[in-house]
Amino acid sequence: QVELVESGGGLVQAGGSLRLSCAATGTIFSIHTMGWYRQAPGKQRELVANIPVVGGTNYADSVKGRFTISRDNAKNTVVLQMNSLKPEDSAVYYCHANYRRRINSGWQEVWGQGTLVTVSS
Repeated sequence: QVELVESGGGLVQAGGSLRLSCAATGTIFSIHTMGWYRQAPGKQRELVANIPVVGGTNYADSVKGRFTISRDNAKNTVVLQMNSLKPEDSAVYYCHANYRRRINSGWQEVWGQGTLVTVSS
């Protein structure tokens, strides 16, 4: 069973920073894309940022220039560095990954349990 273990959420004042970490555990042959989504109360879950194994990054327009995503392929981890946080960044943040368990198996996806980020004004 593949799991994503998240850490790093919490309460911060506007303008502050938080660092979210996520580690994939279990039987994994390879991970294609790792990323972070968020869901605020009453809103749909949305992509914050992701990073494919082949390189490059994708960011939501609302976080460009403030958030940075990085990954360590050897450790199957992904980190989201969040700077200049705003109250509208408050949400539950979920780690996500597309992976294969074996070389000849299909791609599957897995979600973390979510970590709460609260930005006070």
